[in-house]
Amino acid sequence: MNAGQRLPGTPDPMHLWATDAGLRIAADSWGDPAAPLVLLGHGGGQTRHAWRDTGRRLGDAGYYAVAVDCPGHGDSDWAEDGEYGMDAQVRGLCALLSVPALAGRQPVLVGASLSAEVFLLAVGEGLIKAAGLVLVDYAPQTQEEGYLRNKAFMEAHVDGFASLEEVADAIASHRGGPRPSRVDGLAKVVRRGADGRLHWHWDARMLDSRVREYPNRYARMSAAARRLTLPTLLVRGGRSDVLSEAGARDFLEMVPQSEYVLIAEAGHMIAGDANDAFGEAVLGFLGRALG
Repeated sequence: MNAGQRLPGTPDPMHLWATDAGLRIAADSWGDPAAPLVLLGHGGGQTRHAWRDTGRRLGDAGYYAVAVDCPGHGDSDWAEDGEYGMDAQVRGLCALLSVPALAGRQPVLVGASLSAEVFLLAVGEGLIKAAGLVLVDYAPQTQEEGYLRNKAFMEAHVDGFASLEEVADAIASHRGGPRPSRVDGLAKVVRRGADGRLHWHWDARMLDSRVREYPNRYARMSAAARRLTLPTLLVRGGRSDVLSEAGARDFLEMVPQSEYVLIAEAGHMIAGDANDAFGEAVLGFLGRALG
């Protein structure tokens, strides 16, 4: 089960891996498959395309970068039962890392927002082994303002859009930035539904799980964070309304071996706002973490 009809111009995934969990996971990759593996996970409501520039840069630098569409997003399957809670997400990650192309590897995990939470729990609760962990503008203590703003955006436009121009207006309004001059690149973020209108490329049922689990997320994430022993990097956007400086410091106290980078000019979507600075921070960390 997935999101409907893909629009012309939507890039096909380089990989479509079937997992033991019964889902097909779409992915793109850059670099030599024999090189150290860096797994890139996007935020809620995004897709693997959010990591394109970062993935290319990591591949050129000698790493094997793999960006996936999380279950219920993009070209990956939707969950038949509509369950996207953290336990289901962590199980999905474990299943992904068991596919033949990735099995037996200890990746560096780079996760933004939703994926940061999944990666942190999977490692901190001892379900997977990783060589390093990068959390992108996300930690146990987040700001209510940013959570509510992003939740409202994901809940809006339930009736879809008539055109890509309307999609562009909605994204620009949410991010507080300029509207793109060309809208054809947005074809990959929507699908055409049975009603003929354009709808976001993700399963709206995941919001039920996020809302249900939100009150307990701090306690669970904090417990997992305190058990981290692997090289860890936290990257925060200086203009973020999701992770504050206080939230970052809270995490650094839990994980004293972790590194911290502040990218002042970026908001919550750091890779999109300041890709060069973000890429430099990740490459520096990879050099230290992997030796």
